[in-house]
Amino acid sequence: MEYKKNQIVKGDVFKHLKKIDFKFDLIISDPPYNQINEKWDIFKSEKEFFDFTFAWIDLAIEKLSENGQIYIFNNQYNSIKIANYLLTKGLKFQNWIVWNKKDGFSVSKKKFVSNQEVILFFSKSEKFKFNYDEIRIPYESLERIEHANKKGILKNGKRWFPNPNGKMCTDVWEFSSERHNKKVNGKVVKMLHPTPKPEKLIERIILASSDENDLILDLFAGTGTTSFIAKKYNRQYIAIEKENNYVSIIKERLK
Repeated sequence: MEYKKNQIVKGDVFKHLKKIDFKFDLIISDPPYNQINEKWDIFKSEKEFFDFTFAWIDLAIEKLSENGQIYIFNNQYNSIKIANYLLTKGLKFQNWIVWNKKDGFSVSKKKFVSNQEVILFFSKSEKFKFNYDEIRIPYESLERIEHANKKGILKNGKRWFPNPNGKMCTDVWEFSSERHNKKVNGKVVKMLHPTPKPEKLIERIILASSDENDLILDLFAGTGTTSFIAKKYNRQYIAIEKENNYVSIIKERLK
């Protein structure tokens, strides 16, 4: 088949990654975690899961532009191994981002209760774009900032005034999970996809790590949130998704 920009591609990621001849400025991947009871997330063993994971990572790296960046979602345990593998492939570590989901969680009495997912941020080289001003976040101490706006705060012999757009974004992100964002009458309802990512979260990644007309790969696209946000901000995209029902959802969403 002929691959085009702004296209939704149905099928196996291995098949398509081997054939796509584009280089991507940004890859956002929300792959299987090997932890939920869905046919696309079930593996016979941990070895099979990581063989699968490292194989698609190898192909994805080949499709990164020289200044390209990749963000990979996963749980904490898997992310340890994925991060180490990315380092062995020569990618440059930038951030281990903690996503505080503000979600319900399973109580554990043997260890600290987990309420986070990890987003690994790596680049192909040390030269890459990062639009830090596009992703500033609100200051927390409003009273202190109000005072600083008037007279500034003395730092190292100079007066510092707050940026009107907020402070620099940290590597701990607080976004409520989509199942809580989409409650109906205060109740959690069944989602179209079991693990959708919040639009605001994907928006932060795209604004930080791409410019208009850059090409983004939406890998394991799910319901196409990455492609949807890419289109919203005038980026180009290619989405790869295997499941028929999700491909249909992406097409309707992009209309």
